[in-house]
Amino acid sequence: MSVPHFPTSDTASARLVANRVLVTLLGAGLLAAWLLPFATMSPNRLASGQTVGLSEALSDWQVIALLALSAALAVAALRRPLPRELAHGVILLASLGLLLVTLYSLGDFAQRTLVEKSPSARVSQGSAFWVMVFCCALAAIDAFQRASSGWLLRLGYMLIAGGSVAMLFASGHFDDLSIMREYANIRDNFSDQFITHLVFVGSALGPALLIGVPLGLLAHRRVRLQGTLFSVLNFFQTIPSIALFALLVAPLSALGNAFPLLGEWGVKGIGAAPAIIALVMYALLPVVRNTYAGLKGVPPATVEAALGMGMTARQVLWRVEIPLALPVILSGLRIVTVQAIGLTVVAALIGAGGLGAFIFQGLGQYAIDLVLLGAIPTIVLAVIADFTLQMLVVLSKPAGTRR
Repeated sequence: MSVPHFPTSDTASARLVANRVLVTLLGAGLLAAWLLPFATMSPNRLASGQTVGLSEALSDWQVIALLALSAALAVAALRRPLPRELAHGVILLASLGLLLVTLYSLGDFAQRTLVEKSPSARVSQGSAFWVMVFCCALAAIDAFQRASSGWLLRLGYMLIAGGSVAMLFASGHFDDLSIMREYANIRDNFSDQFITHLVFVGSALGPALLIGVPLGLLAHRRVRLQGTLFSVLNFFQTIPSIALFALLVAPLSALGNAFPLLGEWGVKGIGAAPAIIALVMYALLPVVRNTYAGLKGVPPATVEAALGMGMTARQVLWRVEIPLALPVILSGLRIVTVQAIGLTVVAALIGAGGLGAFIFQGLGQYAIDLVLLGAIPTIVLAVIADFTLQMLVVLSKPAGTRR
């Protein structure tokens, strides 16, 4: 006697839902919009504010737009209504639309609310705003990972999204937000610290590549040195960043005092010198490891064929091994760049400057918007660097394997 089979809830949901990640993100965004505050209204920059829900902050057309775009995402997450490629396109467009409507709504609420308030009143982002923004970004990233889209489509999407957000900022739509008022107060200093942050990152990446790539080649050529080399580099990674900055203060200070010329060149216990040295030390392991892995991944038959054609060892290295290992080497550079952008924030503790200076100033003043003024550009800078280097990784691959 056969036992009737009834579909379980997991089987039924699998037949109905094609993208569970999107359903999860959509549910998280809707719950945040319903339960968490969308914005905060404060009498001044330091006082705790009154929370404002999404229904209170948004106008009617903005609520309708959010619901319509959310419905489009829900339909795209189902298995049957839309073809796979069309569903991915709907997800990308709806996610971008939700992001822009969310951003526009916050700026519009600040403009409408502060008209009748005192000049010291502030409107800040609420937790629901951040959850909605992150859910939109993650939904778009997930769609790109699932779709078989090329790098040109990804680049075009990023340019459209970034350009749209930049136009909102350039139009002054966000000028009434608390974070933008903080920016207006320190505009010149912000530009200086932003450039300082970029200089530190670039100053760390250059030496890391000049030292790390030859060390990776050495590890590939000399097998006996691999264990010792990677053990030393792994040790650098285990030291907490603040501790490493602190450990470099005393020897560099003594070196600068012993040799005045070095002190004139900037070798001091605080400032740029310990920050750059620490960033280089942290950057070496990913560069060396990826260089070694890339060279090791070159097929031996390819090297033997190149030698059989009469190439010298140096020609094989530069014309065969390095080009084939380049995508893996660039992947290491991608890791190092994002890591350096984040670690440079901590360098502000030893007087190096950078965007971290605003974060620690905000913490000392209990001004969350000043903290965000340092944190958000750091995150955006890391995302842009990661995306740019990801595109370089794709372009460095053979034409038939680029995706």
